[in-house]
Amino acid sequence: MPGSSLLRVDRVDRLGAHEPEPPSPPARVHHLGADDRSSQRIRIVDATLACLASQGLTKTTLDDIAGWAGLSRATVYRAFPGGRDAILRATVDTELARLFSDLAVAMGEAKDLEQVLVVGIVETAKRLVDHRAVRYLLDHEPGVVLSHMAFDQMDRVLATASSFAAPFLGRWLEPDQAARAAEWAVRITLSYLLTESTRLDPTDPDDVGRLVGRFVLPGVLALRAPATRTRRHANTERTER
Repeated sequence: MPGSSLLRVDRVDRLGAHEPEPPSPPARVHHLGADDRSSQRIRIVDATLACLASQGLTKTTLDDIAGWAGLSRATVYRAFPGGRDAILRATVDTELARLFSDLAVAMGEAKDLEQVLVVGIVETAKRLVDHRAVRYLLDHEPGVVLSHMAFDQMDRVLATASSFAAPFLGRWLEPDQAARAAEWAVRITLSYLLTESTRLDPTDPDDVGRLVGRFVLPGVLALRAPATRTRRHANTERTER
């Protein structure tokens, strides 16, 4: 596989903080480009990404970020009074929002259920595999990534990603079916991104198309069968009355 990546959606400051924080709603994402028009803050976020891609999390300091951004330390603190942890939160939130924005365009153009599943998996994989900061962390500080892919942290990842994907599947599925199918698709995507496979490349539309057609889609369509039977039974009862 060309590489592997991270879908980092929980509290970002846990990357560098020692004290755990109370959980926050999993699907809430703040995008600086949408909620805060300050180009200076986005400049700092992009500088943080450059630092992470070149030297990782452990070595990245507030001074490094300020230097990459071409700003003074005081200016960075005025933009992010919470310091490095606040910058890391904003960086991950913004990158996640950027990912979702790109995926929304691609998945919104899908013509059927099978296509939206293939597009969602492939486009997610492509963007994460090509993400320089994530690739550096996986190569040099894998513990930073993998510690957020276990237990309750994984639950948050699944909840946030699934809540984004479900509405696109909802064009062909009932809401509860769409939610279950979305989580299943997210689990499949993450498993192939985090575990190297010689049999399937998650960035290859043909490989993913075969996977979806043979294994994923039949399972998703099976979710619709009970609901269809229930509605048919209810209609029959009403007709008999």
